Amino acid sequence: MADVVVGKDKCGEQRLVLLPLSRIRVIMKSCPEVSSINQEVLVLTAKATELLVQYLATLVQYSYRHGSGKEKKVLTYGDLANTAEESETFQFLTDILPKKILAGKYLKMLKEEKREGDEENDDDNGSDHDEAES
Repeated sequence: MADVVVGKDKCGEQRLVLLPLSRIRVIMKSCPEVSSINQEVLVLTAKATELLVQYLATLVQYSYRHGSGKEKKVLTYGDLANTAEESETFQFLTDILPKKILAGKYLKMLKEEKREGDEENDDDNGSDHDEAES
């Protein structure tokens, strides 16, 4: 494990991971079930997170090159959200990275859902009423 060197810190020493371990420790300790964190676990978590972010960045870059980003030459939140939605590996991120929609469009969707729900309730009540008459 110590054979893999990724970068150098401020003092010129070689580092195994690029992410700041102190911040990862703070995030891990924010969980009430965690009382102490072994240094090896901290480094492995940091490295796994780093690899996940690198892989996601690679997918987004591929999506950007072969998608709508070509015209704009700008990588956007939408590119990241599309990649998370389209990639089976990153389906768990769709709740965190939802596609952006306009407020008016969202309100229209809510009205349609409510209308459909009301129609279903009316259908259910009507069929119950028909059965009661029989």
